[in-house]
This record gives sequence, C-alpha cells and structure tokens, in this order.
Amino acid sequence: MNYEFCFRTDPGLARENNEDSVAVDEATRLAILADGMGGYNAGEIASGMATTFIRSELGRWLSQAGRHANAREVRRAMEICVDNANRSIFNAANSNPHYSGMGTTLVLGVFQDGRLMLGHIGDSRCYRLRDAEVTQVTKDHSLLQEQIDAGLITAAQAATSANKNLVTRALGVEDTVLLEVTEQKVEPGDLFLMCSDGLSDMVNDEGIANILRQEGSLEDKVTQLVAAANANGGRDNISVLLALAGEGSRKRGLMSRLLGK
Repeated sequence: MNYEFCFRTDPGLARENNEDSVAVDEATRLAILADGMGGYNAGEIASGMATTFIRSELGRWLSQAGRHANAREVRRAMEICVDNANRSIFNAANSNPHYSGMGTTLVLGVFQDGRLMLGHIGDSRCYRLRDAEVTQVTKDHSLLQEQIDAGLITAAQAATSANKNLVTRALGVEDTVLLEVTEQKVEPGDLFLMCSDGLSDMVNDEGIANILRQEGSLEDKVTQLVAAANANGGRDNISVLLALAGEGSRKRGLMSRLLGK
C-alpha cells in the first residue's frame, strides 16, 4: 500500500508565535505532530524537540528494521523513542529557568501497508475518513474527557466548557509518561487526519468531516481545514497532517523486490 502525506502549521489569528510542530519522514512512513505549552516561548522548544528527536530516532530504527517489522516490535520502538524524548524535554525544562514547566502533546503514526501503529499523549487527535464516515480514533487525555467518561458532563457541555485545554497527560512534564498506542487496520482509500486542538476546538467534528469528504487534493483539504479554523476565530495555533492510503503497485521491479519495498 502507498501513502501520500500533506501537512501545514499556522499560527492562527490570536498568537504571535507558533508552538506547534509537525514532521513527516515519507521514506519510513512516519508522521508526528506536537502542540507545545509553556511560558517564554518554551512550548515551541518542547514541541520542536519532540518532533525532531522522534523523527530522527524512530525514523532511524524504522529504516533499519524495514517496513515489515511486526506490531509488537514497532510498538516497543515507539515507546522507547517517546520515553527518550520525554526525558530530554524534562531535563531541559529542569536545567533552564526559561523552559520551566514546558511540555507538549503528541500524536504519531507509523504507517505499514495495511496497518497503522498510532500513539498519542494529550489532546492532539487523529481522525479517519472511511467510506464517507469520519471517526475520531484517539481519545483525549484531558480533564473534560475524564468528566465525560464519568458521566459528569455531556459532550455538548464539554464543547462550551472553559476547561478545554486542561490535559491530564503531556510529554516532558514529568520524568515518565505513558504513550497510548493502538493498532488501526488500514484499507485503501482511508484518509487519516492528525491535528492539534487549534483545529478541533475551532471546527466541530461535522465541519471537519465535511471538508475531508470533499473532492480535491490533500493540499486543498489542508488549506480548507486551516482556513476554517481561522474563520471561526483562530484562537490557537493550527496544525493539520493528512495521510492518504492508496493501492500499491502489484508488479514490482527487480530493485524494489531486492530492497524489500
């Protein structure tokens, strides 16, 4: 199976700097999105460290292990790389007063033919469009989500809550963090969206779904998603990453077979 990627990050309309960071390694089909937090612009330091470190370390492992590493091996590699990134951010935050308290959310995916190994921390999300139906395939690590799960508030009440940005899990805030990893089956034509809450807080799920369902290129959809978030206020940085699964070629050349591609 082939994958096409497209992404964009935008500061939005209310903030001068952009604390989001996005990275894609197309050779290893690795996609990473992070939404930083912290004063003195430290959020952008945390998110940049996360995407750079994981792209380098996990990308290197994937290039050596090949695309056919099994799910258990990929999961373990993701956990180790994220743990190392967490410690690097945590140590930086504790050694520099300007970086004190910094951290970042994270969503990352390793796309392997008919499987996506998906990991996330915090409230950055992943959605999937399949047969015109859009499904949120991650569950926020947030106070609001815990209240919804406990039956204390409804999803409709959560949408207007003042506590939207209170995450219960973040990368770099403590010396250890738990990466939630799920295995997603991928079918040809599936479209995956990773995004920061600068999109999901500004555009509701139906609005996101309507844009994903439209005809057009991935670049068109990315542009429309960012524009919709800004049209609704753009109160935060906006990052979107799309990954489209397509049928791979059945006939492979000699070099492709030799290289295991």
